[in-house]
Amino acid sequence: MAEAAAKVPPKPAREPLLSVNNIEVVYDDVILVLRGVSLEVPEGEIVTLLGPNGAGKSTTLKAISGLLQTEDGEVTRGSITFMGENIANRPPEQIVRQGIFQVMEGRRIVEDMTVIENLRLGAYTRRDSGVRQDIDMVFNFFPRLKERTGLAGYLSGGEQQMLAIGRALMAKPKMILLDEPSMGLSPMLVKEVFGIIRQLNQELGITILLVEQNARMALTAASYGYIMESGKIVLDGSQAELVNNEDVKEFYLGGGGEERKSFKNLKSYKRRKRWL
Repeated sequence: MAEAAAKVPPKPAREPLLSVNNIEVVYDDVILVLRGVSLEVPEGEIVTLLGPNGAGKSTTLKAISGLLQTEDGEVTRGSITFMGENIANRPPEQIVRQGIFQVMEGRRIVEDMTVIENLRLGAYTRRDSGVRQDIDMVFNFFPRLKERTGLAGYLSGGEQQMLAIGRALMAKPKMILLDEPSMGLSPMLVKEVFGIIRQLNQELGITILLVEQNARMALTAASYGYIMESGKIVLDGSQAELVNNEDVKEFYLGGGGEERKSFKNLKSYKRRKRWL
């Protein structure tokens, strides 16, 4: 009788680099925007956060990066843990120094500064001597930017998005929060930007939390995803699980199968009810 094959022990579960635990966010002391949001981002992975406009996706990123305080917002409940430390409501400059950098929706570059000046601005928290080398690294990822010597306001939309991501790289982050990187870009540029996002993750090992309206593109890049509606996480799963989920197909991927021929009579309350 052949000797039984030795069992391979299961791999230990990877500790998340970032854990958002049951957070609530309130604006102006009265407006409850996030209602018990929890999610995890493992180190070295791309995780996406999907959902309709107004669901709370950008607020979630701002809660993580400390930018809520610029809009009279506050995490009033729960915790946000990064590398084992609770960073909820810390000043944004401290969070950047700890290794998280957010690329804002709409890019938010400084238009009356040059490309080089914008990149140096991304390194403002650093005290090392490697800034020049890292500018060269950014140009290796975005060779088009090296050719642009004028003011950043004259760059195309795609080039401005590249500059915004390059500015994030200058902070030497462990994790980048990307808010709607495809906004306003042509389909060809969207593919290029998402190719670069995957490249940064694979070659530099940067962990990425991606908020994106283009669910199809987001799910080609991410290994795991969360779906948010009305300030809550309503569904989560691996890339394969979400791509094959009938509700995700119907509401986010444009393929509801034979059951639904038209969205004409679809009401939002029906949509939310289906997740529960």
